[in-house]
Amino acid sequence: MISPHPARAYQQNATYGASPVELVVLLYDAALRSLHRAALALEAGHIEQRTRALNHVLEVIGELQSALDFARGGEVAQNLNRFYDLARQQILEAGAQKSKPLIEGLIAQFSGLRQAWGQVPRTLPAETTPAGVSAPASPPQSQKVRRATLHERV
Repeated sequence: MISPHPARAYQQNATYGASPVELVVLLYDAALRSLHRAALALEAGHIEQRTRALNHVLEVIGELQSALDFARGGEVAQNLNRFYDLARQQILEAGAQKSKPLIEGLIAQFSGLRQAWGQVPRTLPAETTPAGVSAPASPPQSQKVRRATLHERV
């Protein structure tokens, strides 16, 4: 279902025709928005908003990790997996310690990766997608479910 809010509807529509690389970029964008929200909520003392934002980042990381293809991605996929595991730990630590420096560090790390993914050609065929990131499942129904999940999280 498309959102009645124009900005949200635009984001949702963007995922339907997106390549695997574009979906990864959208996930990094979603993680960065939530990290920024968490930092603002931390400054304002809004515990519930901070927790919700950090939980969303954890969900996005789960999506990113689930897209890794270790058979094709080799060392790059392994390195990304380790990064995501470390990022999870840092998010949990940032929430527990109410640490803005940890959140800012995560913003810097995710920004760097997002910038790198933004440089990857968006027209690569699925079988040549970099870093062992698998394309969404090929059956149309699976693809719709995966993208619908992304819509809810973006």
